[in-house]
Amino acid sequence: MTTIFAHRNGRTEQVTSIDRTWLDPAAGVVLWVDIAAPSVPESLILSDTFGFHPLSVEDAMSALQFPKVEPYDGYLYVVLHELAYDKDDAGFKTHDIDFFLGRSFLVTVHDGTSRSISEIRDHCPRNHNILGDGPVALFHRIVDLMIDRYLPEVDEFAEWMDEIEDQVFSSTIASDVVRDILDLKRQVSALRRIAIPQRDVIGRLARREFTDISSEMTYRFRDVYDHIVRLNDEAMMLQDRITSVLEAHLSNVSNRLNEVMKVLTVVSTVFMPLTLLSGVWGMNVPLPHFPGGEAVQFWWVIGIMMTLTAGMLTLLRVKRWI
Repeated sequence: MTTIFAHRNGRTEQVTSIDRTWLDPAAGVVLWVDIAAPSVPESLILSDTFGFHPLSVEDAMSALQFPKVEPYDGYLYVVLHELAYDKDDAGFKTHDIDFFLGRSFLVTVHDGTSRSISEIRDHCPRNHNILGDGPVALFHRIVDLMIDRYLPEVDEFAEWMDEIEDQVFSSTIASDVVRDILDLKRQVSALRRIAIPQRDVIGRLARREFTDISSEMTYRFRDVYDHIVRLNDEAMMLQDRITSVLEAHLSNVSNRLNEVMKVLTVVSTVFMPLTLLSGVWGMNVPLPHFPGGEAVQFWWVIGIMMTLTAGMLTLLRVKRWI
């Protein structure tokens, strides 16, 4: 689906086709062409109407591209990723957005799931300044909104991490907590793979490297750059935190195992002399009898066993082993 907005004479209106004369900056028209889930016929808008380089058109039509910024003759080609998080559905997901930024136009290409573009597209007919400020300002609005949406997604991820931490330190540990921790680790690695290239691309936009981006707009991109740097720092802290959670879980499991082994060792130690006594008195050989006959002898053996048990427990307690 293709949506076309044209800003002329101080007003923004949605149009159904593109007049080629509008592509000349001297015409005073600012164009925004948004192509969602492009088909092969819609790709002709990129190659024929705008005359973009075949390599950039091929990248825009592919499913997923690495974040980058490339200058071409008459326009900038930028690829950035929009982030979404769903705990119940594979965690972090990215949707790449391809930008073709010219002096009088902005063309965006995406798979149709961009919330940032949908929000700005809905406001265009009511707010004429969105396109009136120029294509670079429109490009900044979209990128700024994309990066601003990163932090709430990361905060939602951090809430899930809090739940895993509570499980680790609870009295009953779920059997799949290790799998959840490793899944957290994988998601943070995916987040860093997303954020670091984005930081580099936005850093180039903020360094006055491209003549089409004015000094005023580079200041605005610096603000976006600060946000993405903060996101990278947050991702690093989350990674360290997950490592600490995994170490705490393994330590907790080891401590619980030690407690179990401690109890079993005490039980085994107490029963060893009792087993010896019962075995000796149960042998089918003549043994000296206690006074009073066999009945009294039985209770003597029981008394000795109880005395040994009490004595060994007392000794273990004095040694602070139990």
